[in-house]
Amino acid sequence: MIHKKWLVFVLLPLMLTACRQPVNKKTVRHLQLHTSLSQEMLKDKIKGGWAGQVIGCTFGGPTEFRFKGTLINDYQPIPWDTNRCKWWYENAPGLYDDIYMDLTFVDVIEKEGIDAPASAHANAFAHAKYMLWHANQAARYNILNGMQPPASGYWENNPHSDDIDFQIEADFAGLMSPGMVNAANTIADKVGHIMNFGDGWYGGVYVASMYALAFVSDDVRSVVTEALKAIPGNTTFHQCIADVIRWHDQYPDDWKQTWFEVLKKWSSDIGCPDGVFTDFDIDAKLNAAYVVIGLLYGNGDYYKTLEIATRCGEDSDCNPATAGGILGTILGYENIPEYWKKPLYPVEDMDFKYTTLSLNDVYEIGYRHALKMLKRNHARFHGDTVDIPYEQIIPVKVEQGFTGHFPKERILVHNDLSGKNPEITLSFSGKGFVLTGGVYKLKGVTQEKTFHLQYKLDDNPVQTITMPSAFATRRNDIAWKYNLSEKTHTIHIKLLDPDADFAINVNDLLVYSGQKTENAWKSSTNR
Repeated sequence: MIHKKWLVFVLLPLMLTACRQPVNKKTVRHLQLHTSLSQEMLKDKIKGGWAGQVIGCTFGGPTEFRFKGTLINDYQPIPWDTNRCKWWYENAPGLYDDIYMDLTFVDVIEKEGIDAPASAHANAFAHAKYMLWHANQAARYNILNGMQPPASGYWENNPHSDDIDFQIEADFAGLMSPGMVNAANTIADKVGHIMNFGDGWYGGVYVASMYALAFVSDDVRSVVTEALKAIPGNTTFHQCIADVIRWHDQYPDDWKQTWFEVLKKWSSDIGCPDGVFTDFDIDAKLNAAYVVIGLLYGNGDYYKTLEIATRCGEDSDCNPATAGGILGTILGYENIPEYWKKPLYPVEDMDFKYTTLSLNDVYEIGYRHALKMLKRNHARFHGDTVDIPYEQIIPVKVEQGFTGHFPKERILVHNDLSGKNPEITLSFSGKGFVLTGGVYKLKGVTQEKTFHLQYKLDDNPVQTITMPSAFATRRNDIAWKYNLSEKTHTIHIKLLDPDADFAINVNDLLVYSGQKTENAWKSSTNR
């Protein structure tokens, strides 16, 4: 949908006033300055954004993390039919975790207003009944054990802080901030640091920025490139997305070549304990790259956009959900092809699992929140028309997790702590570590129990680690520590309250060095 009422503010050098004059579409494509929308069109775009997320998530659901480190080949069918959404709603509603996580924050804003503090969002998300993983679960554990944001998402407290979590939950911030990137990122700062930091937080900032710009441009490339201005240029997230844009220019007709370039340069996970030295990659910037590949090579075509974003693999339900939501905002609900919307109709009035909100509810609530944000930011209303205020995009602050830390080795421990074997001592040489594992129930056990581990690193004071068996409140990893002296360290773990029905799995010891380690194969070939 092309907006024909473009107006810009041109700032004249050395003058304190601005003059208003029309700008041609080519200029608008680059500047993204100012537009007027009817309130009906505004609502339609908000509907398109929320609907597009559900469509994309549903389409990619069957492939989620089934294709790791590889793309989904063309001969692999990805089914779509009129019953597709209803089947997932009724049989596997956990697919929509990125949607109902969004709705947690929407609900807090509905109840407490757009200035609701981070603590309100954090407590609502931490006490919700749904299951969580990665940065979200690490943050939930931190909050439930007394650590509030932003500490709960900081990389030294959350080994998963570079993961995709806030990237797939930031849609609401952009959808309630039409054209107002800085306003969207004020919300992103507050909410995103609950669970993420650095690249993980930037993923959400970037997504929120693209959503905000999707209200004022019908040009996908412009939305992608302008939104990147919100991310500081000296960060790895910015550099990764800038590479995707550059490779798209270099290979405009071959998305797979760009995918290969991304894989070669950006697929080496550093943070996530589950992704380092494995083919599993839930890193925010890599999956954001796949979103951008879908958007750029889809070029406004809904089918191509979802198809490509999904076939890039890895988190291939969340990535088409993000791409589909952004494109749905650009197009508006009415212009999403009927082929994609038809499966949505039977579920639009069904509440998402763990919520009392349906899509129809969210369409209305999202519209109200957007109107409040527009008024907060001095938008002008003329009858049924709203002039969306232009904000020169201000990059958010620079932050980078895992600086000076390079994965060195993954030591397979695979030991169980129990009444027969309550203690373990491990040694490693490096600058940091993550010890992975968790509580394991023996077959047939249904009750839950919280265990306590005595943890000692070198000559530091003994600490007690709380390890709940319940999945919703579990501790993602047993222990971790970064920014140590580069030397040999000793870890001692003791189970204080063994139970014959449970064991503590001690899986892998991930070790970091302060220096990049040249791989053994390369070293041997250079001899």
